[in-house]
Amino acid sequence: MATTRGIVLPDADPEAISEGLFWGAFINTGQTCAALKRLYVHEDIYDEVCHAHTNVASAMPMGVGTEEANVLGPLQNKAQFDIVASLVSAAKAAGGRVLLDGNPDPEQVGFFYPTTLIADLDHDNPLVREEQFGPALPIVKYSSIDEAVGYANDLDVGLGSSIWTSDPDKGKELARRIQAGTVWINKHGAIDPRVPFGGVKHSGFGLEFGIEGLKAVAAPKVISS
Repeated sequence: MATTRGIVLPDADPEAISEGLFWGAFINTGQTCAALKRLYVHEDIYDEVCHAHTNVASAMPMGVGTEEANVLGPLQNKAQFDIVASLVSAAKAAGGRVLLDGNPDPEQVGFFYPTTLIADLDHDNPLVREEQFGPALPIVKYSSIDEAVGYANDLDVGLGSSIWTSDPDKGKELARRIQAGTVWINKHGAIDPRVPFGGVKHSGFGLEFGIEGLKAVAAPKVISS
């Protein structure tokens, strides 16, 4: 698994970060390794973030890609559709509060799972701890920075993480405590081919991009005379 997570600090502006959170989580309908898979939000702005994120997500049309207005498409196969559906069903059964959708149309053609936001989940819920790889984002409330860091570092994966704050210096300071190959500040999933990208723990081996990435796929050759 190569899961990533986001932490929203209490000084963040919910409206200002809502679109960035959306695209961080739902780019390619959540089917990228670097997409935001779980979101931790401080209790002081939890409701505001949930509201703003829901407003943005509900306005994003999903459908076939030949229709230009659509920005989200289907899941790649039925097996992945079933994984997302199972995790969402378990989250709902555990008392998760559905902020958006969570009920796919059984008569639809194709594997379109509706954009789904589920709040009020425990950190141990399967939708939080497992790799959904689809358009379902769990939102978890935290009370202290230490608690948020503990949640983020408790997983056995660490591809990437993002920190959302009105104080970038505070975000950089917190980033040093997060166990992840990449920590973005006020954005998520931005990949630059000049910068090495890779994970820690069970999020894979080696790097891609940058000088380090080139070295990872090359072997030195010495010619001596």
